[in-house]
Amino acid sequence: MNNRRNFLTGAGAITTAVAAAAVSRVAMAALPEPMIQTKPDTMAPLVPNTGRPYNPVVTLNGWTLPWRMNQGVKEFHLVAEPVVREMSPGFKAHLWGYNGQSPGPTIEVVEGDRVRIFVTNKLPEHTSVHWHGQRLPNGMDGVAGLNQPAIPVGKTFVYEFVARRPGTFMYHPHADEMTQMAMGMMGFWITHPKAKHPLIDEVDRDFVFLLNAYDIDPGAYTPKIMTMLDFNIWSWNSRVFPGIDPLVVRKNDKVRIRMGNLTMTNHPIHLHGHEFLVTGTDGGPTPKSTRWYEVTTDVAVGQMRQIEFLADEEGDWAFHCHKSHHTMNAMGHDVPTLIGVDHRKIVSEITKVIPDYMVMGERGMADMAEMDMPLPDNTAKMMTGEGPFGSVEMGGMFSMVKVRKNQKPGDYKDPGWYKHPPGEVAYEWSGALPNPARFAAQGGQTMKVQNMPAKEVEVQVRKPKMGGMGGMKH
Repeated sequence: MNNRRNFLTGAGAITTAVAAAAVSRVAMAALPEPMIQTKPDTMAPLVPNTGRPYNPVVTLNGWTLPWRMNQGVKEFHLVAEPVVREMSPGFKAHLWGYNGQSPGPTIEVVEGDRVRIFVTNKLPEHTSVHWHGQRLPNGMDGVAGLNQPAIPVGKTFVYEFVARRPGTFMYHPHADEMTQMAMGMMGFWITHPKAKHPLIDEVDRDFVFLLNAYDIDPGAYTPKIMTMLDFNIWSWNSRVFPGIDPLVVRKNDKVRIRMGNLTMTNHPIHLHGHEFLVTGTDGGPTPKSTRWYEVTTDVAVGQMRQIEFLADEEGDWAFHCHKSHHTMNAMGHDVPTLIGVDHRKIVSEITKVIPDYMVMGERGMADMAEMDMPLPDNTAKMMTGEGPFGSVEMGGMFSMVKVRKNQKPGDYKDPGWYKHPPGEVAYEWSGALPNPARFAAQGGQTMKVQNMPAKEVEVQVRKPKMGGMGGMKH
């Protein structure tokens, strides 16, 4: 791990969120050392060396939290604290998270494990942890004021329960939730099956990540916590493209991807080049009779989706949210459409007064990916990413599944760009275009139009607002 901190504390510093019986078993024991990770890289899977064996997951741009075994109980230590998260190279955000990062580390256990999680609060306000989707005692559910007192600043609470069913879950606060989740407090939880399960197949690669969103003004570092709809940073595990790592797999690997949505809108997640099955949700594995092949699945607010596919097509395949504004960064709101408007005369006048004035969207927005336009410090470009054939013109919730026949089992290193076989890349046609074939029985207008205006009406382009980047509303 990148760094370590030790919170060895006596019994008097341990405050619990649960019944006194749970305290008595652990009050005299030192807390497990909290592991801290600050690098935004995708870490290798954590192969278990104690407890029941399982096939570990890989957290996209994240890591798995180590544990210690204490008389048959798996003990973890989460530290809720302010963190600095690099969302993409050159763009950092001041967030709240766990153990040095946002999202916090993934917790992996096995069905039937007794789990004990120490939570130390280093935030400037109280907090709690809700174990989203778990079956557990009511007093361990983590809703401050309802199931437990909130964890005060500087205190450590302990949660203890048995991981009763296998599946894909999340954890997040249930105290001042709008602020704390808007600041990035969330993490993933995986419960692996204890034995072969009729609805859970073995896979070669198992990826996990959370969908999260922020409203961070250009040049700012801290999210606005009162935003309800107009977010401008759409991210996977608090990373935006091109900062999101690719999902690297070997050809013919069986691949599982688990996604949890803690944003305030739904996300239709789309995979190119392959079709997949939805094999699990918040409620656990789906019955096989309900599964059918898709290339896009919608992940609603607070939901989990688990998809599986056979990676049998080599290449660099796009994998992204299909809401187009979710694959852009720092998008401005209420910007008028100016396509087709000739700015040449007015721009020459404006630049005499505002030298940095720049026309927005005269020919569409593709120019924005290539312009070296001045931006405030600590601002992600709206559209970016350089591919082997030029600008990818993407941002936000976008990555790639990289399938390679020569990728070794268990190797997650980026293999670089795919080398296409000859004749398998779209190319420019320079010859004469053939006349299109038409059916002789080609149809025409179905019904005669009635009650149309006597005079034709042409929709006019809205006049541009004065000002450049400084006039944009974000």
